[in-house]
Amino acid sequence: MGGKPHNSSELPPFTLTGLPGLETSQHWMFLLLGVLYIVSIVGNALILFIIKEVQSWHQPMYYFLSLLSVNDLGVSFSTLPTVLATFCFHLRKISFDSCLAQMFFIHLFSFTESGILMVMSFDRYVAICNPLRYATVLTDARVVHMGMAVIIRSFCMVFPLPFLLKRLPFCKANVLSHAYCLHPDLIRLPCGDITINNIFGLFIVISNFGLDSALILLSYVLILRSVLAIASREERLKTLNTCVSHMCAVLMFYVPMVGVSMAARYGRHAPQYVHTLMSLIYLFVPPMLNPVIYSIKTKEIRQKLCKILLGTKF
Repeated sequence: MGGKPHNSSELPPFTLTGLPGLETSQHWMFLLLGVLYIVSIVGNALILFIIKEVQSWHQPMYYFLSLLSVNDLGVSFSTLPTVLATFCFHLRKISFDSCLAQMFFIHLFSFTESGILMVMSFDRYVAICNPLRYATVLTDARVVHMGMAVIIRSFCMVFPLPFLLKRLPFCKANVLSHAYCLHPDLIRLPCGDITINNIFGLFIVISNFGLDSALILLSYVLILRSVLAIASREERLKTLNTCVSHMCAVLMFYVPMVGVSMAARYGRHAPQYVHTLMSLIYLFVPPMLNPVIYSIKTKEIRQKLCKILLGTKF
């Protein structure tokens, strides 16, 4: 739909969308999303609490896990306000600046999660391939520097996006495809030249997700080569078992992301609610399943959680 161009200062509110074609089921959808929010927030908060309380866990692997939990909480809280308003209260209007702010934080946490998973793969590589040097390579100072580097890199990549959008005129119907604001959704709405936006968006995706996934793959190739050199089959399985939680977290993050990208490119004739559901899986499932998987696969965390639930002291 065409119309008079508006600059960002005079734009009418944007309209968020729930599940197109499934409006009668949106209350049930909110119940499902509510469960996912509760599991994500409570699960990640419990992991942070346990790691803080147990002094023996103040080591690199658990520092990175804490960073992942904080980031997952950020993902949940950045989508919660508009999802709650859209699915529960049917309040679907959002101002342009509020939409840009939400978009910034959603993509910031998404990019940061990719970086955290990458440094966690480096942690597993050092622990398995160079165990005698683990304490000297991954010192507390180096862990802090790695975490800060991941956050700063993500911030620098996402920071230009709102400004690149604010410079464009909007003259189409400002109806978004989701219950939250995403850059690929917003970039469809301007009626000006979006070449720079597309080029920059492709650059940050390749330099972030592409580089991180390549480094994660390289880490596991080196880990597998080191594990195969172990003579005992039992020892090989025991060593690989220390990587299962991280491998599951990587798959849960990258598989839905690839699915969303493939659907956007090749599934244009699919119903809109299919794209919406896939986007919801991408944003909601990893923050919910990460604490569950780490609680199940990490014996120490599982034991501490059981003690908390049973009301006993550490």
